[in-house]
Amino acid sequence: MVLFWVALGVVLLLVEMHHLAFFAMFGAAGSFAAAVVALFAPSAVGLQAAVAVGVGLAGVVAVRPFVSRALHVRPSGYAARGVHGGLVGSEAVTLDEVGDTHRSGHVRLGGERWLAVAGDTGPIPAHTVVVVTAVEGTTLVVWPVDHFGRDVPEIGSPDLDAPDGADGRTT
Repeated sequence: MVLFWVALGVVLLLVEMHHLAFFAMFGAAGSFAAAVVALFAPSAVGLQAAVAVGVGLAGVVAVRPFVSRALHVRPSGYAARGVHGGLVGSEAVTLDEVGDTHRSGHVRLGGERWLAVAGDTGPIPAHTVVVVTAVEGTTLVVWPVDHFGRDVPEIGSPDLDAPDGADGRTT
């Protein structure tokens, strides 16, 4: 049973390294704790499972908020809140041509590949630095940074008068 818990812990660590959501990491910690219990009580499978669930749940509830907050603080000093607060205003790089909703493309943002559509600027070529101006479901609305100039104003600032459609609202 020890090998099962160690193997599960390793798989969960690999999942965590891919997603960085700070959930699988605590499942892995629970699995490793269960492996330790399995060393001393190999026939107590229920206890092993309880330790795995308990340690994992304790990590998610007690530790994850602090880890997430520490890693999602922006240089300006405020913490990103939710999907919209964390992505709007961020810079990304187009991986392929990004067009309108019928010709969406992809951007790389925070190490992840995201579906993206261009604002009213027309198609944006691959390898272009863009700024996220809205989030519609799981799709980012992006504009080329050079459209605003290199000095992109803060989201919510009165200086951010993007053309119609850049804020994600429809008329």
